[in-house]
Amino acid sequence: MDWSLDAFYPCRQQAELIAELRALDGLEKAPALATRLRDLMRDLAGKGIAGLEMTRLISAGNDQLTVRVIELTARKHRLPQVAWCWLALGSEGRHEQTFVTDQDNGLIFNATDSREAEALRALFLPFAQEVNQRLADCGFELCSGQIMAGNPVWCLSYDEWRERFIDWVRRPEPAALLNASIFFDLRPLFGELQLGEALRTLLLSLTSDTPSFLHLMAANALQAEVPLNFRGEVAAEGDLLDLKKFGSRIFVDVARIFALAAGTRAVHSAERLSEAGQLAGLGAGEMVAANAAFSHVLRLRLDQQLADRAAGVGDSHSLKLHTLNEMDRVILREALKLARRLQQRLKLNYVL
Repeated sequence: MDWSLDAFYPCRQQAELIAELRALDGLEKAPALATRLRDLMRDLAGKGIAGLEMTRLISAGNDQLTVRVIELTARKHRLPQVAWCWLALGSEGRHEQTFVTDQDNGLIFNATDSREAEALRALFLPFAQEVNQRLADCGFELCSGQIMAGNPVWCLSYDEWRERFIDWVRRPEPAALLNASIFFDLRPLFGELQLGEALRTLLLSLTSDTPSFLHLMAANALQAEVPLNFRGEVAAEGDLLDLKKFGSRIFVDVARIFALAAGTRAVHSAERLSEAGQLAGLGAGEMVAANAAFSHVLRLRLDQQLADRAAGVGDSHSLKLHTLNEMDRVILREALKLARRLQQRLKLNYVL
């Protein structure tokens, strides 16, 4: 699928912004351009675009800005003459970013042995750290968990990434399961893309051959309880519902496990469900319904973020239930029922 910004909802302002993004010739101009990009995205979101399409559009715009920042920063540094690739992780990797997002990224490079890897890492880190800071200047907050290419822990050679993934899958611990929810959504963004794709091929071969790891991932995913009471009505503490943790995350987690089990290369959650759902035991109608439900949950998250900004409230993932009209409340309830059905499928598949 074409994930570029100009593949979505063409309009004059968008065309002009795309042209400026591609012609950006100075890092000092990037923050102002990033602000205009966010303003355009918020304007488009206010036109009622479906959640899946809107998060793809936001991600496509962020991709183009990020790529240009990487390109311009790379010109300032004397990077080693080896293959390397910038990796998008988490929601950025899945093309599912909302207006509230921070950085999740990594860097992979070729090295012949561990000594060369250490030497190359020392050369790549100043570049990666500047990219992270330049992106922060553009409004992409630094990751509080330090999952960024500028952290030496995530600026690794192919062999080091390989060993890291093997260790997580073959000797899973709670931290490994947490990392899987971020790193196993990797997508090569810039550089030698085939290097990133090779890492993804390795990952899929590991997970599809290790059902015990997927069993643990499934058990971990089921810890996020669908917020429905015994009557099947939406339940929350007071008026606030964390629609990331108890809404979209459920669809994302299930889709990831299905895809890793099937060995499908899709990273976007809706595509994962569509491509791997049948092998997991879902009917065609169930997959369509699940993706529609996921899209509605994303739409509600975007609407709440727009409302918070208009009210001058700090960004959050909490949905204020009292703001929902009757139709949205009903659709949310049905969407959460579909999320629960997906979890029930996980329970059946992994005997949990």
